[in-house]
This record gives sequence, structure tokens and C-alpha cells, in this order.
Amino acid sequence: MKLNLAMLLTLFRIAAIPAVVILFYSDMNNARPIAAILFGIAAVTDFLDGWVARKYGQGSAFGEFLDPVADKLMVSIVLVMLVQGDPDWHVDIIAMIIIGREITVSALREWMATIGERANVKVSWTGKLKTVLQMFGIGFMVFQKQFLGLDIYKIGFALLVVAAIMTIWSMLIYLRAAWPFIADREPVSQERGE
Repeated sequence: MKLNLAMLLTLFRIAAIPAVVILFYSDMNNARPIAAILFGIAAVTDFLDGWVARKYGQGSAFGEFLDPVADKLMVSIVLVMLVQGDPDWHVDIIAMIIIGREITVSALREWMATIGERANVKVSWTGKLKTVLQMFGIGFMVFQKQFLGLDIYKIGFALLVVAAIMTIWSMLIYLRAAWPFIADREPVSQERGE
């Protein structure tokens, strides 16, 4: 594995996760806002690492594998913390939708790759918009405190609701693109003559 700027940005995103967790649960003054800022910086690296890899030819197979893993770990872990921190069922439902979609789309992409059709479920603009809304929503909810008289937590929750709607929409787009391959495909055991 060759370490370069793109890889370091992805690794930073993974390394930031335990720091965000520790700050989230810390009694230290302004721990939640600091956790939110760190989460925001990590979220920005999600956009930077791919750009750096393309611009400077720093792409690698390991980087392509690690980038979505880092994203999903960061989002899933922080959503679970938000659910634990706010037992309101609305937060639970949003977290279930977002995490469930990530598992479904990851499995779909993996399956499409095994049949050589991964390009049919590549990231779309709806997926990118969903990610932006999700990152801002989660970051604001982690921040929790009021800022300039604004209830940042409620703004974050509203953004996360929109992100959840976009999550369902983008998942349906991916499933629709994959459906012809799913519907027309014979089970693996029959293809192998088992």
C-alpha cells in the first residue's frame, strides 16, 4: 500500500471516528461542538480524497475499497450515538432508514460487481446530494447547542429527514437500474449445474 495524500485523507476519516465518539460522551466543556467540528472536517475529507486521487493520479485499489468503508463507518457509528443520546423514536427511524439503505446499496453494488455490471449502479447526483444533506444533518445534531439563537439540533434533524427521503429515493434509483439484471438472472446454483 502506497501512502499518498488521498490515502492519508481517507485514513484521517477513520482515525477521527474514535475521537468523535470520545468527545460526544465527554463531560468536557463544549465537547459536543468540538466533536461536530471534527466530524465536519472528516466529512470534508470524503469529498477531498476522491478529488485528490483523480487530480493527482493517486487512485489505488485499496483506496477505492477503503473510501466507502470509512464513510459508512463514520455515518453509522455517529447515527448510533445520536440514537443513544436522543431516545426519541423519530431519530431511531431516520437512523434505521439511513443505515438500512447503506447496507442494501452496498450489497447491491457488490452483487452487481460479481456479474460485471457495477457501472449500472455507480454513484448518482441523488446519492451525492443525500450525502451532503446527511453530513450537515448529522454534524448539526452532534453540535447540539444553540448557535446565534438558532436551534442547531432541530435544523440538523430537519436536514436528516430530507436526507432520509433522498436516501430512499436514491436507493430506488439504484434498485431500478439493477432490476433487469436481478429479474433475468438465474440463481448461481442453477448456473453452475448444482
